[in-house]
Amino acid sequence: MTKIRTIGFIGVGNMGNPMAANLLKGGFGVTVFDARPETAAAFVAQHGGRAAASLAELAAGRDAIVTMLPDDKIVRQVMLGDGGAAAAMKPGAVLVDMGTCDPTGTRSTAEALQKLGLLMVDAPVMGGVVFAKDATLDIMAGGDAALVEQVTPLLREMGRSIVRCGAIGAGHAMKALANYVNACALINAIEALTIGKKFGLDAQMMAEALVPMCAGRNHPIEKKVIPQILSHKYATGMALSFIAKDVKIAVDMAHAIDAAVPLGETVSELWNDAVAKVGAKVDQTEIVRYWEEATGVKL
Repeated sequence: MTKIRTIGFIGVGNMGNPMAANLLKGGFGVTVFDARPETAAAFVAQHGGRAAASLAELAAGRDAIVTMLPDDKIVRQVMLGDGGAAAAMKPGAVLVDMGTCDPTGTRSTAEALQKLGLLMVDAPVMGGVVFAKDATLDIMAGGDAALVEQVTPLLREMGRSIVRCGAIGAGHAMKALANYVNACALINAIEALTIGKKFGLDAQMMAEALVPMCAGRNHPIEKKVIPQILSHKYATGMALSFIAKDVKIAVDMAHAIDAAVPLGETVSELWNDAVAKVGAKVDQTEIVRYWEEATGVKL
């Protein structure tokens, strides 16, 4: 595979602007395109490079195209729609899609590009504009291993870490799942803080106390999932029914003070159902069997 030197970058908005700028700083030849021509012109005025007047102009002769767009439908449109970039790309050129997209749509686009002799990697990012500016994004890459290796030099100009997730679409799948975990954790924390505040606890105290209690070495991913569940040890020393009891105490407290606890109610129902189906005395980490049975997969 040839070394990537020239890049067409589509979408230079809040995130794409600093990402493309870091590619320029890294020595890549960068041509940009944006649905708003004034945005592309502003990028060139600020950072250099050049702006293309059309997707075809952007794509012609480039080794790779990077997209930072809202969803997979827009990516497919700019690549394969009327006047799309794919028609002008040289054989063997690669699309690196760095937005947050539906992995099923990503696989469909990759299949369509493959029929045209073009390649694709999905490489969504974690982190906001601040991290994009200082090139410390965390990047999740999906695609053929050799192809991911080929695009790694340009990814390194934009991020501090690159996690190779698997086949095409795996990066987008991992990004969605990571944000799902983060979204659950956020409302979980907010729910707990509001219940505690209504009970009479200080919000700042609770937030600071939850860090050593629930983050870092005590976070379930680090403390339970990796060392206990994935290793199949299931030996934390805490019975499943004890966790179910503790969750019920928290929910009952919320009910007693008339605090909203919708997430807690659902979590309590799940733990109680697991006690009935998996067992009261088994290790808490064996609650994984509840999901394994429901999904038909084994972790």
